Amino acid sequence: MAYYEDDFLMISGIQHFVFCRRQWALGHIEDQWEDNYLTLKGDQLHEKADDPFLKESRGSKFIVRAMPIHSVEYGLTGICDIVEFTKDDVNGVPVRGKKEKYLPIPVEYKHGQKKSDHSDELQLLAEAVCLEEMLFCHLEYGYLYYGKTKHRTKVEFTSELRAMLVRTVNEMHQYWDRKYTPKVKPTEKCKSCSLRNICLPSLLKTETVDEYLRRRLDD
Repeated sequence: MAYYEDDFLMISGIQHFVFCRRQWALGHIEDQWEDNYLTLKGDQLHEKADDPFLKESRGSKFIVRAMPIHSVEYGLTGICDIVEFTKDDVNGVPVRGKKEKYLPIPVEYKHGQKKSDHSDELQLLAEAVCLEEMLFCHLEYGYLYYGKTKHRTKVEFTSELRAMLVRTVNEMHQYWDRKYTPKVKPTEKCKSCSLRNICLPSLLKTETVDEYLRRRLDD
């Protein structure tokens, strides 16, 4: 299936969707955003990584920052924090201005530490499938860099992870097509959610939005 550009979804939204379907819908469908400490720290970490004027060459590789990417097959678009083009005469692809072939390896920067779910890995893989489609290559792995631990983790793009990405992205598109925002399901995650004051999880646990608005109007 091929998607039109108007229906492309943001790759960065994958982690929001895995974290909480409602959070993703509030932000990406209803366009409601609110920063908290965690999101602001994440923005600071990305400032250097996403500077398109910073280019580096290190031995057999060169680095491109803030690289725009997209996938017609998955209906995704976004920006790679860093793509490390590593010299690879066997699996690499031609690069304009270079004599050798290079393999593009995505590197995604995260503020905190490794999560218990697969949201970071799925976002990184989404960047990889975009690079695969755009540059006609196949990628076996990428890297996640965590600012809190200052540790870089290698992520293998297994068939299981790829299947999980397909299911996740398909579900996101279904929500997007229906313009559907699911009801709240309060969990411990709500305490760290930047949209907590918009979502009102404790309130909506006992009454619907319509009931809340009707009560406020009556008051």
